Formats: sequence, structure tokens, C-alpha cells
Amino acid sequence: MPSYFSPGIYVEEVPSGARPIGPASTSIAAFVGVAPNRGAHLGKAVPVNNWTEFLRLFADGDQVESTALARAVFGFLDNGGARCWVVNVGDGGAISGTGKQRGGLQLLEAIDEISIIAAPGFHDVVTHEALLSMAERTRTMVAICDPAPDIDDISALTRVATPSSGKPPKPAEGTGAAAGPGGGEGPPAYRPRQSEYGAFYYPWLQVRDPISGDLELTPPSGHLAGIWARTDALRGVHKAPANEPVRGAVDLGYLVTRPEHDVLNPKGVNVIRYFAGEGIRVWGARTLAAEASEWRYLNVRRLSIAIEQAIANGTRWMVFEPNDFTLWRSIRRDIGAFLTRVWRDGALLGRSPEEAFFVKCDEETNPPDVRDAGMVIAHIGIAVVKPAEFVVFKLSQWAGGTETETIGG
Repeated sequence: MPSYFSPGIYVEEVPSGARPIGPASTSIAAFVGVAPNRGAHLGKAVPVNNWTEFLRLFADGDQVESTALARAVFGFLDNGGARCWVVNVGDGGAISGTGKQRGGLQLLEAIDEISIIAAPGFHDVVTHEALLSMAERTRTMVAICDPAPDIDDISALTRVATPSSGKPPKPAEGTGAAAGPGGGEGPPAYRPRQSEYGAFYYPWLQVRDPISGDLELTPPSGHLAGIWARTDALRGVHKAPANEPVRGAVDLGYLVTRPEHDVLNPKGVNVIRYFAGEGIRVWGARTLAAEASEWRYLNVRRLSIAIEQAIANGTRWMVFEPNDFTLWRSIRRDIGAFLTRVWRDGALLGRSPEEAFFVKCDEETNPPDVRDAGMVIAHIGIAVVKPAEFVVFKLSQWAGGTETETIGG
């Protein structure tokens, strides 16, 4: 309380107590791979905001050969992405390190803003495992896994790959190691393992290479990351990133038929389809989670991550505050106001905020033993909107006439 010694009017700024929780970033991607200039910025995570900047950083030199990484970054920016991080591992570099040796993915763990990761040009079992493990460990991002090239066995995409399964496919770009599941006996298998933090797309895309100008088949991860970013910007992270055109794609490495799609979709393989009247579009929005999992849809997983990150960032001021009724009321107020905005954006299901979410933080969730442990616990429940993946219209013949005549007759 300030001291007043002379008569007069004094104006004080009194904080209202409300601390709005802002949204978390969901559209910043990270790509690990081989750059056109193999020696450019080796072992560093470099931010890239436009294509000109990428060329200056990673394609400046006398002998420059385009790579899957370059096509992925261009596809990301072309499809709506605005900012990404790039790690060049060079020829023979490691996507994931072991022991004290840090691989490309480990360089990204300290960057909090990344929400999408991919390794274009690397599609082996080890790379898939490294991507999924990092996403699961951080719980702040979703990995996009690429299929191996030249796959025409649809059933192989539904079987989980192991280092000893299937036939040896082509080497990964920039390495001398096999890029696929290995050379063991048994039927070929190319699908990554189950994970609620990963997505898998098929087939490869044919695009115009931004450096050489030639038509090239390229992994879809970069273009899909851009579509995720575009959907987030135009509709919100709650909108499934599907039924969207793939900019820059002129053809597909394999044309998936409707019966083949019926086999792939339940297994979490998101198919990129060609439609005569609409062109090339993304026609799947599932994670690699099990069919019965509550996290099988990409928009549900990514919206939950966004909400968790926003609440974690927006409530950091509460750490070391007195753990009493005032703090509990502040938690209910701030998180409730944030989730109300999320509901108004159409991300939560309910005719009112009370139907869409709840926030409980009181003496019941914080008994004396919890407070003595230095903890404050809030229970939050949200009703996430699921995508209309299957739109069903039931048609029947009608004898005609008005509805009244039909019912009365």
C-alpha cells in the first residue's frame, strides 16, 4: 500500500487478475535430410522462412544436386507453410544419434516451436522408429513417415515393418544403408508401428523439381506438412487436414483404387488419390494409432497437443503461487475462458460451453496430501469434434405426391 501525505487525487493501476491464455503454434515443421550442398551447415538446426533463404543457405555452391529434402521444403512452402527448421546431415549422416553422438533429430529437441517433424529421403524402419520415438517423447509434435519408393504391393503397406521383414528396397538417399525393412525372409512389410503421434501417407508424388526443373518422384511428407499448416491457418487445427489439393503435384507414383483404399484406410495409411474432376487430393486423416483408439484421427491428436501446450505456456505464472482457493479460482477462470474461445472456433462439440468442456480445480482435486506435496491438480475434460470421415446418404424410392398424402395413404 503506497503512502499518501498530501491531499490530492491519486491514480493507481490495479491488475484485473485475468491472464489470457493464447493459442500455441501448430504449423512449424522441421525437416532432417540431405541438402543440395552436402556440406552446408552440417550438424545445425537452421530456421528457414522462404525458398530464397533455403537456396542461399543450403543450395549455394558449384556442384549442387537437388535432393528429397529440397523438394520437401519447397513443397511445404508451396502448400501453405510459412516457417520451418532444416537440419542437413550430409552424405552418410545419421538421422538419429547414439550415445554421445547427436543425430539430426536430437538437434531439434531444444526448439519448442516445432510441431511437425519429417525426414524426407529416409524411409527405413530405423528412421520411422526415430521419428515416432521423438514425437512420443516430447508429446508436442506429430511425425510424418514416408513410404519406401516403388511399392505396388498394397497388402505390404498394412503389415508393420521390422528390421528383418520383407525384401530389401532401394537405399536411403545420402546413405549406403538399406532404406526399407531389411532382407529377411517372409512377406514384405512397410508400415510403421502403431503410434498416436505419427502419420503415414502413400504414394509418392511426382513434382517439378524446384532446382533442376525435371519431373521427379518425391516423398509426400514435405507437401503434407504444408497442407497441415495451410489447414491450420484457414480453418484451424481442429479441421482434419484432408480433402485438400496437393499443390505442385502433377502425378502420383501409384494410382490407388477404391477397393485398395478400403484395405489401407483402416490400417492408418492415409492415401493420396486422384479424382478426375478435382485432381490430386489428400484422402485420409488418420494417425498410426489402433482402429479402436480415441486418438486415431489427426485433428483430434493435434488439437489436444495444441490445447495442452497453450495451457502449459499460459499458466506458467502460477508456479510458486500460494496453493489456496484464490489460485484454484484463477485456474478455473483462465482455462475456462481459453476453452470457451476454442469452443467458439468450432473445435469442441456442444451447444454450450458447459456441454463442450469442464474445468475442476477445488478442494476435492487438491486434498491436504496433494497440497503438502507442493502440487495443484486440475481436471480438464474436452469434447473434441471428430471428422465426418464416412458421409452416408440412405436413398429409397418414393411413390410421389405430398408427404401428407403418402403418410395418409
